[in-house]
Amino acid sequence: MTKRLIFNAFAMNSPSHVYHGVWRHPQTRQTEFNDLSTWVELVRVLEKGRFDGLFLADVMGIDEIHRGTSDIYVEQAIHFPANDPAILSAALIGATEHLGLMFTSSILQSHPFEFARRASTLDHLSQGRVGWNIVTSTSRAAARNFDFEDRVPHDERYRWAEEYVEAAYKLWEGSWEDDAVLADKARGVYADPRKVHRINHRSERYRIDGPHLCVPSPQRTPLLIQAGSSVAGRRFAARNAEATFIVSLTPDGARVAVDDIRRQAVAFGRDPSDILFFQGLSFVIGSTEEEAWRKSRELDDYIDTDALAAHVGRDLDVDFGLLDPDRPVADFNIQGLQGFARFVEEANPGKVVRLRDLTTAMSYNGRIVGTPETIADRLEDWRAAGIDGVNVAYQRTPSAFIEFAEHVMPELRRRGLAQEDYADGTLREKLFAGRGARLTERHPAARFRKLSAPVAEPAL
Repeated sequence: MTKRLIFNAFAMNSPSHVYHGVWRHPQTRQTEFNDLSTWVELVRVLEKGRFDGLFLADVMGIDEIHRGTSDIYVEQAIHFPANDPAILSAALIGATEHLGLMFTSSILQSHPFEFARRASTLDHLSQGRVGWNIVTSTSRAAARNFDFEDRVPHDERYRWAEEYVEAAYKLWEGSWEDDAVLADKARGVYADPRKVHRINHRSERYRIDGPHLCVPSPQRTPLLIQAGSSVAGRRFAARNAEATFIVSLTPDGARVAVDDIRRQAVAFGRDPSDILFFQGLSFVIGSTEEEAWRKSRELDDYIDTDALAAHVGRDLDVDFGLLDPDRPVADFNIQGLQGFARFVEEANPGKVVRLRDLTTAMSYNGRIVGTPETIADRLEDWRAAGIDGVNVAYQRTPSAFIEFAEHVMPELRRRGLAQEDYADGTLREKLFAGRGARLTERHPAARFRKLSAPVAEPAL
């Protein structure tokens, strides 16, 4: 049986996300990002086209890291301004029935007790359709916006992330037993106090007594997503993630990343199939190859390459505006380069990777131009490399998603590469066919189920 691919729309509640400059295009609603109708239109397009989810990115600050200032981020709206993706997800629950709503939240921005409550509330209201993209925030501006003088060192952020998710796991998985809620109106007992537990979490950063304020939601723990590409990031994904977002530059590069993370997952006692891999790609579609490439060139007329450099430089903590773009990456001992440079190197074995390669890689190497048939051919190559799904980036919204849904999805369905209809159940059940709504027993969160300290002794 052909393994179908998962398709998520990759977006951000901001005027400019990946293809900077295209917000100026007359046929996009990007500057209407504050208007809820923009997003309702989008999710209805996605659900009609049988996309699996909407994957919302986020940032926590604006850095002075392009030619020593933040001017270009303001002028070109590079992830600025940016609204809260969790609140947008909440607003879209009622506009959708099946679509997964995956939002980004950093360990910087919320205490795990507050975040666990917010995620459970969203999971309840959506009947189990939410996912959490766990990020550690590389930005200095983000750190300074949350009371740090400078960003936390790279590997230390991932140690912090392990501490953060452990606290959240205890709240989601350990506070309430499955049969704690009685809702017995006759006896006047809503919940059995013997089956509601304090977590009594004590760690370097957090002291949380609990219990979790929310009863168990359909998934208990939201679908867990992570996008780290460094050594520490891949280790974190192998241990905790159910899906990981990669930006490999070729199918062969993706195969290396997938095999590496799955191998590490097995070492943590998990199954290789416990982690899904979402590759970031974008598409320019034409009825002929000539039409597709003409449309691609027309879009390029709007793209601001300096803004692309500012975006990538911000993510890597490198001021590309002050460096020679033709110098090899190996010449620089810069912390932020390590993860993304790894993807470029894996895609180009033996190649001297230069700064210019990093600047253009995400926007151009991940773009597929062609007819629905040639795009499907390319997606078959990516699937053969081991990916499970695609985060579809846009040049224009919602038109890029409309074109993909109307022209590419039918060809993908004909080949068994896209779903015909939605499966029943939660987001986890929809993406992991044949599995239940909750995390498997192999996941590290499972060890916190049925914690032993009840909230109160039972009444005699």
